[in-house]
Formats: sequence, structure tokens, C-alpha cells
Amino acid sequence: MKFCFKFSTLFGAKFKFKYGGVVRRINLSQDIKSLSDFRANAALYVRNIRRSKRPMVITQNGKSSAVILDVNDYESLLEKIDLLQDVQISRKQLANGEGVDHDSAKEMILSKLSI
Repeated sequence: MKFCFKFSTLFGAKFKFKYGGVVRRINLSQDIKSLSDFRANAALYVRNIRRSKRPMVITQNGKSSAVILDVNDYESLLEKIDLLQDVQISRKQLANGEGVDHDSAKEMILSKLSI
């Protein structure tokens, strides 16, 4: 069996992947607001976003123009995207015959960790 991975992912900042951070789906009757309504009630809406963990869609001229979400949820989404991109790169590398067998991967990881 062969594995592909990026050392920057294993040993860099991306290694601290958080499994929490579930972003809930928007509630169409509560989570779509006009820009003018958001301006008038920004503090209240930001509190609601943090509490409910649901993003809010802001409309301008009747069309969606922005999504606001809790910063922790945003960071979690970015980390998940990074992980999925790493998986995609690994799958392409495996398909091209590039990769490292299990024993070699284990040896490389342990040597980096100095174990």
C-alpha cells in the first residue's frame, strides 16, 4: 500500500486541524437580511451569528452579495478546504504512480518527530 502526503501539512501549521466548528445551514426566514437592515442592527446580528452558528446572507438591491459567519467557523472551513486539497493532490500523485510505501512513510515521520 502506498501513501502520499505533504510534509507541510503534517508538520506545519495545518497539522492543528480542528474537528469542531460545524457551520449550520441558514434558516431562510431568519438569516437573509438587507444591507440597510444589517447596518441598523449589526451588533444584534453578529451576536446571533455567534450564538446560532448559522451564517447570514446580506442582500444588496434584492440580490445576495455577502455571507457573514463566525470567525471560528470561517477558520474551520478554510482548514477543511486545505485538507481536501491535500487529499486531492495525494490522489493525483497515487494515480501517477508517485507515493511512499507504509514503512517508508512511517520511518520518515518518526525521523521528523525525532522518536
